[in-house]
Amino acid sequence: MSTAAVETCNLRRVIGLLVSSVSTAILCGSCSANGFWTSEQKWETYQNLRYGFEFPYPSNWTAITSDNNDGVIFVSSQSQDTKIRAWASNDLPKLQNPETSKQIDQNFKTDQGISGVLVVEVGQQVSSMKLIINQEQVNYHWQGQTSSKEFKDYYRLFYYIAKQYRIK
Repeated sequence: MSTAAVETCNLRRVIGLLVSSVSTAILCGSCSANGFWTSEQKWETYQNLRYGFEFPYPSNWTAITSDNNDGVIFVSSQSQDTKIRAWASNDLPKLQNPETSKQIDQNFKTDQGISGVLVVEVGQQVSSMKLIINQEQVNYHWQGQTSSKEFKDYYRLFYYIAKQYRIK
């Protein structure tokens, strides 16, 4: 690859990161706190012993654990439609041709320094923030989801929890 091609590729990445950062700042700046984002908020830490991951969650949310201990769902005390999901699974061997499978560039780093992919999906009815981390043949998934009309109220909360996600 020529020097010009490498510089163009690097410039695209820098511009992409800048656009992503500005978009995140705009979304965060427009969030309202709706009562749950206060200094009085009590936090608990969910720990998954099977896969060794953890993250904070509001203590007044209800936990629903899976039978096989691979994950959990937390339901908001304010809305049954607002949920946080987290699970992990072992990575299966790749059956596809690696040249044709789509790779998504990692665009997010947790406060622990672990890189992953953060995807925000805004739909007509439901919106979500998803964090996907692949590490040592384990796929880690975390998701915050709520109705689209309330998503602006939960964006900062979801982003904060995703940043705090840890792998032991």
